Amino acid sequence: MLRTVFRVFRKGIDYLRDPYKTVVGELLKELLKFFDERLVSVVVFGSVARSTARRDSDLDILIIVEDLPKSRLERLAQYLKAEESIDPLLDRLLTEGYAISITPILKTREEAGKASPLYLDMTEDAVIVYDKDSFFENVLLRLKEELNKLGSERVWLGKKWYWILKKDSRVGEVINIE
Repeated sequence: MLRTVFRVFRKGIDYLRDPYKTVVGELLKELLKFFDERLVSVVVFGSVARSTARRDSDLDILIIVEDLPKSRLERLAQYLKAEESIDPLLDRLLTEGYAISITPILKTREEAGKASPLYLDMTEDAVIVYDKDSFFENVLLRLKEELNKLGSERVWLGKKWYWILKKDSRVGEVINIE
């Protein structure tokens, strides 16, 4: 039902531009090797997803994995084992003028299923590279439906923007998005 109301999210690596497309493709291979069946979703967001990245832009990536450790540092340590395999690619790109730093956010399926301010821009810009059973697409569809009910709008001011979550909100009003 929601799929007919909202535009389909951009799904697949082909929505990314090189060299980011190559980096994400290689990273995805390593994530699949390392996390195997535990990997749920890989989502690119930020300037790379919006196609506004510069040569020194970071690569923002949400990685959803089953059974992650509770500790942020332990999660990062697991991720770095996968990223380590693409270091030669990142080093080569650096010699070509691309200083790509990957900024991963690791969440469990349970954590990722809860609405987050991080997801606001993703409803407009995300590129879903891998999504087992359309898990994260459904998370974004639910959020987009909530935003639509509230009359939410992303307002652009040149290259910057802000969100109006509820058109008729009052100062101090609490707006809950589930």
